[in-house]
Amino acid sequence: MLDQDKDALRQAVRQNYGAIATQAAQEASAARASGCCGEGSSCCGPEGDAPLSPEQVSLVLGYTQDDVTSVPSGANMGLGCGNPQAIASLQPGEVVLDLGSGGGFDCFLAARRVGDAGYVIGVDMTPEMVSKARRNAETTGQKNVEFRLGEIEKLPVADGTVDVILSNCVINLSPDKRSVFEEAYRVLRDGGRLAISDIVATAALPEAVKKDLALYTGCMAGASEIDVLEHMLRDVGFTDIAIMPRDESRELIRSWAPGRALEDVVVSATIQARKAAVVTASCCTPEEQAVCCEPAEKAACCGTAVGETCAC
Repeated sequence: MLDQDKDALRQAVRQNYGAIATQAAQEASAARASGCCGEGSSCCGPEGDAPLSPEQVSLVLGYTQDDVTSVPSGANMGLGCGNPQAIASLQPGEVVLDLGSGGGFDCFLAARRVGDAGYVIGVDMTPEMVSKARRNAETTGQKNVEFRLGEIEKLPVADGTVDVILSNCVINLSPDKRSVFEEAYRVLRDGGRLAISDIVATAALPEAVKKDLALYTGCMAGASEIDVLEHMLRDVGFTDIAIMPRDESRELIRSWAPGRALEDVVVSATIQARKAAVVTASCCTPEEQAVCCEPAEKAACCGTAVGETCAC
């Protein structure tokens, strides 16, 4: 399945998550009419037999109770595989970009952390998801978050304008991951960072898995092996790369495809990396200039390219 046309794979993903967004909206409307549980919840069924609600899934993934109750109703759809907020170290005033923002769950959490001086942009290629997230934003009145329709391989974001990129179980869905990382590198400021939770492969995927479109749109068949991702990130230009598998996620993955033993070959992981900061320095002293004019030391001394005259 993975060798088929990339646009066909994107369309399959778009249709799948568009249907999820539409179904969630219909269930929420029915729940409100019946006085039953909230959006995405299955608690109306027999106790113990129902699947986990989105809120319960998020608690399993490491979000706090305050996280799941502080966002607009319907923003949390339980579609993640980890908690990128836990590794993002978001600071007031930062600009944050969420790749594959869905209903806006991570965006609304990030908006609280960066405050009024910061800004959060969510990008999703599914019109239904973007509409849902925008409706959620309207209910909060938050002015520091917005949602844009676009593909993560072609981000509708200007060069060098973002401090932190978040993503939660989305990059594995891309048939062109290198373009995703190239775009991430482009829009990050110097020194900007990635804080990603995603599904990765710990071994080669069986051919039957690779050819299963349902497993692809379900975040499993599109997973890349860890060493492939590391090489891709490094080749694009990222530094300080750390991909850390979370073995405790195997139980969750088992529930996604019961009986397929996919938890033996794929796992949730945190992915961190940084776009190197450009070295700059103040004007050199005569003594420093002598060192600066050594090619190997030039960039570290004056921030000039090797081979250029050290102008002080």
